[in-house]
Amino acid sequence: MNQPSAPARRRLLAVAGSAVLAGLAAPGHAADEALPLEAARDALARRSAIVIDIREPEEHARGVAPGMRLLPMSQIGQRLAEIPRDPSQPVLLVCNTQNRSRATARALRERGWTNVHYVAGGMSEWARRGWPLVAPR
Repeated sequence: MNQPSAPARRRLLAVAGSAVLAGLAAPGHAADEALPLEAARDALARRSAIVIDIREPEEHARGVAPGMRLLPMSQIGQRLAEIPRDPSQPVLLVCNTQNRSRATARALRERGWTNVHYVAGGMSEWARRGWPLVAPR
């Protein structure tokens, strides 16, 4: 069986992501709550927040930040229970650039998560800065 090309895979992921968000999103507020990349790195180091990398497995294969949880956006709809709802526990979402994480954070807030934020710049900026990356587990 032929594997789809990289552009075709990206289109499929975009469609899957839209479907996931359509299932999560409800009409309501749309406040953006971005956190700087440095804040996410500090939260990981201090273990003061749960940082979730929502990129897809083929993106994780390029390297992940130590301590981040991996939860592909395409699986979020089936794995919502893995995302803490406790308002005292910050949840930070990161993707490659911040587009998917911003949309996912918004959708989760619209579904009742109150302490969820997206990380500005995403993993592409993390890598550009030369910050540590490890193989996914």
